[in-house]
Amino acid sequence: MARNPFRPTAGATPPLLVGRDEVLEEFVESLEDGPGAPGRLALFTGTRGVGKTVMLTEVGDQALRHGWVTLAETATPGLVGRLQHAVTRALHEADPTTAPTRTLTGVSLPVIGGGVTVSTRPAEVVEWRHELGRLLDVMESRGAGLLITVDEVHKGGRDDLRDLAATVQHLIREDRDIALAMAGLPSAVSDLLSDDVLTFLRRATRFELEDVPLDAVRDALHTTITHEGRTIADDALDEATQATGGYPFMIQLVGYHVWRKANGDVIDLPAVRAGVPAARKRLGATVHATALADLSAVDRTYLLAMSQDPGESSTGEIARRLGETPYYASTYRARLIAAGVIEPTRRGYVDFAIPYLREYLREHAARYEMASRGTRRQT
Repeated sequence: MARNPFRPTAGATPPLLVGRDEVLEEFVESLEDGPGAPGRLALFTGTRGVGKTVMLTEVGDQALRHGWVTLAETATPGLVGRLQHAVTRALHEADPTTAPTRTLTGVSLPVIGGGVTVSTRPAEVVEWRHELGRLLDVMESRGAGLLITVDEVHKGGRDDLRDLAATVQHLIREDRDIALAMAGLPSAVSDLLSDDVLTFLRRATRFELEDVPLDAVRDALHTTITHEGRTIADDALDEATQATGGYPFMIQLVGYHVWRKANGDVIDLPAVRAGVPAARKRLGATVHATALADLSAVDRTYLLAMSQDPGESSTGEIARRLGETPYYASTYRARLIAAGVIEPTRRGYVDFAIPYLREYLREHAARYEMASRGTRRQT
């Protein structure tokens, strides 16, 4: 039996990346255009599961294909320290003559056992920017450069990000072949850009990743399945495509579970109708629950009020359901939009930005209503 080709794991690169061709083309052109090209300073943002980490992996792979060194990190404590070590390792690999040498420190005479004693020179304290410059000297001599990618940026890692941004800014001013790509949730990126010290990052090219058009989803599902030796009936393909909602993580989940549910080499409608509920259940556990856990109790109450509607919600009606003034309710509306959980659809209306979150809230309403009882207003 052919192995399941779909990869519904956070950050895993899918077998076929769809709907991101323009973004990748702009990034690659920036690598080729030289220092100062806008795509060399990039910020990827969007809701959970939209493929931010996948995009960082893909731009890293593109840089490697162009002969660049790529260093991938996450914005957790110690970011700059880890990058310093990574730069030093990359420098020694690119140019072995820069590696520390060993020094003869003593010789033992044969009569007492004999032998030679050597030691490595004590590690030098190397200034971060200087070491980056040495690596860039090597890479630029080969017509290449250095890409640093940082995932999950947030205000908690602001000090390290300030250090990194300041260093990269200096190197860009010096026309060095360096690129920086970062990714984070919309609210985290907004917090980052509001920092007075990080104003440099406001000039970054901001790629807001959105859902994939359904015709592209249909082609991707069909291509991936047939490439692995199976076929899928047209009605099954149509229903599987609609079930994804164009949401990148859901594309992988639906593909993975309908593949599992198929009997034989043909994926039919019963397999899709068995696989989609399994995909939705996994989406709830990995995306919905996590997104809701990061919100305040009042934020979740706002979402519960929205879940009563079959489609977009009137912000005025939501305020009425909450028993609050429109002004008060707008605070949570703005916060939920910034968090990438809901999105404005037209003036005075919002809808869920994450597929199936409405249904998930309805199914788990009792749990979240109980959690919000007795909670005072949070701002």
